[in-house]
Amino acid sequence: MSLRKPSLSFSQIVNMNVGFFGIQYSFGLQQSAVNPIYDFLGASPDEIPLLNLAGPVTGLLIQPFIGALSDSTWHPKWGRRKPYFFIGALLCSICLLLYPFSSSLWMAASLLWILDAGNNTAMEPYRAFVADKLNDEQQPTGFQMQSFFTGFGQTLANLSLFIFPMIFIGKTGSLPTWVYASFFLGAVCSIGSIWWSMHTTSEIEPTEEELKEIRARKTSVLESIFEIFHAIGEMPKVMWQLALVYLFQWYALFCYWQNSSKSIALSVWNATPKDNPELYEQAVSWTGLVNGWYNIVTFLSALALARYANKYGAKTVHMVCLILAAAGFLAFPHIENKNLLFFAISGFGIGWASMMGIPYLLVVGDIPKERYGVYMGIINMMIVIPMILQNLSFGYILKHFLDNDPRNAITFAGALLAIAALATAFIKPSPTKQSA
Repeated sequence: MSLRKPSLSFSQIVNMNVGFFGIQYSFGLQQSAVNPIYDFLGASPDEIPLLNLAGPVTGLLIQPFIGALSDSTWHPKWGRRKPYFFIGALLCSICLLLYPFSSSLWMAASLLWILDAGNNTAMEPYRAFVADKLNDEQQPTGFQMQSFFTGFGQTLANLSLFIFPMIFIGKTGSLPTWVYASFFLGAVCSIGSIWWSMHTTSEIEPTEEELKEIRARKTSVLESIFEIFHAIGEMPKVMWQLALVYLFQWYALFCYWQNSSKSIALSVWNATPKDNPELYEQAVSWTGLVNGWYNIVTFLSALALARYANKYGAKTVHMVCLILAAAGFLAFPHIENKNLLFFAISGFGIGWASMMGIPYLLVVGDIPKERYGVYMGIINMMIVIPMILQNLSFGYILKHFLDNDPRNAITFAGALLAIAALATAFIKPSPTKQSA
């Protein structure tokens, strides 16, 4: 059996989570900049969901597979998780450097597939890396520190959409010049922050017993796939309950990210990408500021939520945060004053802080420590399957039931988050866990 993990200092917990800053800068660009790039390249609103299939599909295929491989890996020099999230961050940085040179929809969509493959290769081994290091008492702080750097990274990504258009004026090729600056900065942040965490944080060396178990495991592609299905078959009940929450929660989030800039363009500027591209570019810039604000709220509230989770329970905290996010989304498309959008989106900022950390507290105590990698990957499957369903179905829903109006898409997202909050009430963590 493993010895009890030692408590870490606050600065050590910070250092091990810094890499989430770079990973989430990249995700922030995908949420706020990629869809406007598709708009600039001529995509219609109902085509956007299909063009966003890259993220969820690569997440479904890559994250649990890489998680299973990392569970079966140990190298005396490179460790267990580090090789995987370093390779993922490097691939991500290369794609961020190349992305602004997209001259057509097919090129932008193709690069997004590779970019998401890199992000997903990095994400779950990194989450498992943090879980490996922390004892039970420090896991709330560790997971909410991930939320802090998630908000911080996405804040910088979104603020770049507001600030860089004022600095980098005009177009380079088929895209505005500010796109190049935002993506180049993302490339530096991605690999640089991962390097910092790798440099400052060592992995826990397995005991002799654990090493024997690791060496006994086969690490082939087929064996890793078998391990994923075996783990799903033995999945704790609370994870199935969380999957229902995630179904509504993550479907809703993709509806928002795909339609936020077009919703703001209509409600504030009464403009569309085709009818008035100049005003739409202003709306995209303002959307970057609005989304930057919700991420500021995220990293300011993340650590407070960890304390509330310890005091009131993770389930209660997540349910309240989802209700706040739902209320913000329901108000968002009806606001004509661009400054009032910050009040509406603040609810989502608090909700996003919870989504990035609190649900892991509901399930981590029921997950075998030697299978953190594969189960973190399976949790990601719960995220990406709703996203895949959204990308396949929402174009039809938007066109035939929501009048192809992005404002209606945001309202729809708010209703789904309210359902997710209701589903959270039925989650029953193990009664011995602090999150119960």
